[in-house]
Amino acid sequence: MLELSNVEVAYGHITALAGVSMEVADGELVTLLGANGAGKSSTLMSISGIVRPRAGTITWDGMDLCRATPLSIVRSGIIHCPEGRRIFSGLSVMENLRMGAMRRHDKRGVGKDIGRVFSMFPVLGERRNQPGGTLSGGEQQMLAIGRALMAQPRLLLLDEPSLGLAPLLVRAIFHAIQELHREKVTILLVEQNVR
Repeated sequence: MLELSNVEVAYGHITALAGVSMEVADGELVTLLGANGAGKSSTLMSISGIVRPRAGTITWDGMDLCRATPLSIVRSGIIHCPEGRRIFSGLSVMENLRMGAMRRHDKRGVGKDIGRVFSMFPVLGERRNQPGGTLSGGEQQMLAIGRALMAQPRLLLLDEPSLGLAPLLVRAIFHAIQELHREKVTILLVEQNVR
């Protein structure tokens, strides 16, 4: 589904990626491991169109992502759950989830998927009317993943979902990722926590 070939990304004169090549097949869970500053987030941002490669190619299901807009990339089914959660802190849990489903027009399906997120992360169901900014860090990460799932991704890009979380919450997040993989959601996971 996804192929990167000799991708190079630079920020001014600083090279962030040099010659990155990888493939992600339909239904796979691929993990990109590396230390802080190794270019993992830049790889995901180049796939989602946030940064443009200065060289190389990125192809998604026959589509050239190097020339695509971020909006067209989202419409093609690539959903990016960025590092640092980046939820809408002033909106409730429900409103955040509905933001993830913004481009959808199937109310029944949206309701079903909200139920799926609450089943995966029961604490979000308990806090459905609570502002996102008042959730703990782990709950915010769950909400960020839930919001991404509401967009029905064909490819889910997860950028360091364990960053800064307690071990118990890390286990809950990775249990959810394993569940998504069993459901055949294609996932590209970026992590520096090898365990």
